[in-house]
Amino acid sequence: MPLIRPFRGLRPAAESAQNIIAPPYDVLTANEARALVADAPDNFLHVSKPEIDLPADVPAEDPRVYAKGAENFKRLIRDGLLRQDARPCFYLYRLRRADHVQTGIVVTVSVADYEANHIRKHELTRPDKEDDRVRHMEALNAQTGPVLLVYPDDRCAQQLIAKQSETAPVYDALELTDVEHTLWVVDDAETISAVRQVFAALPAFYIADGHHRSAAAARVAVRRGREDDAANHFLAVLFPASQTQILDYNRLIRDLNGLFPQTFLEQVARRFSVSEQDQPVRPAVAGEFGMYLAGRWYRLRAADEWLHADDPLLCLDISILSNYLIQPLLGIEDVRRDPRIEFVGGVRGLGELQRRVDSGEMAVAFSIYPTPLSALIAVADAGEIMPPKSTWFEPKLADGLVSHMLGT
Repeated sequence: MPLIRPFRGLRPAAESAQNIIAPPYDVLTANEARALVADAPDNFLHVSKPEIDLPADVPAEDPRVYAKGAENFKRLIRDGLLRQDARPCFYLYRLRRADHVQTGIVVTVSVADYEANHIRKHELTRPDKEDDRVRHMEALNAQTGPVLLVYPDDRCAQQLIAKQSETAPVYDALELTDVEHTLWVVDDAETISAVRQVFAALPAFYIADGHHRSAAAARVAVRRGREDDAANHFLAVLFPASQTQILDYNRLIRDLNGLFPQTFLEQVARRFSVSEQDQPVRPAVAGEFGMYLAGRWYRLRAADEWLHADDPLLCLDISILSNYLIQPLLGIEDVRRDPRIEFVGGVRGLGELQRRVDSGEMAVAFSIYPTPLSALIAVADAGEIMPPKSTWFEPKLADGLVSHMLGT
């Protein structure tokens, strides 16, 4: 059973919170981040993506980048813009985007539970991205980006969270892009004990977003040993499965593997049911795909037998597209490393797919039905690994809202 525990969160002073919170470091390019914080010296991107404060020719993995992040972090603490709570707490965290609302709880979870598969993963990680987060944690002596975890719906847990959210929040509806972020502090011993007991009864947690941060935290724990108790736990936010929202994660391919568009279309039609469409295609059901090729949209439909494979991995839409089209027709065997394929989160819209194909940068685009959370859980429970970029969770957590300090 995975265990959670409270911690002394490092968080913004109330009057500074709106100026500090930032999008996650990995959803923006360096140029996008520089533009966003041009007039925002206290924004947390100066900590989480510190290459924005260095010349553009300095590589993101340069030691100067991590030193700059640590310098900026220490300055926010020194100036009183970030303050650590006096005693261990849990924190309720509500995200609101349009009509979608999800309320979770900010905790620390143990590296031991992660290694024992009580906290289950569904993605492979890239060594370079792991290395980046290890260096960042070590330089700051802190974990600043929470891992998004999902737990199976539990009536007792959600009743406790609902009761606590009736109290006054410490930050109310902070705005970040089109998302409102609200935070409550849970610091009384009786409630903390009740929360720990309820969550300890759950069978498993599932990593939704944050595989690299989880893996990096485990590596830091090994480096520091058992003496650094804080480093043997990592920062996470737990949300119930029913409130967690997954958007589509679409594909762009740079070329047609030597085929002309008409020839490629004919080969696709031998494998999928194909119909030309007047409008952009956003798949409405599993097994349906949109394809944008040579200025036209097509609706593709997979064979029924592909959708009902016994293996939970093989019947994923992502797997079907890869196994029956991207690999055999476009020759892309390793989607993790092949530079001919790119991934676009659904929050950017189908217009982004069309724009990049029309520009000539890409040859073909595919829109994909969102991976159901039930499929993610089935794959993780089976000990399987999903294809890269299978899920795009939205809304995103804010960086800088609560951080977890490590030991000395």
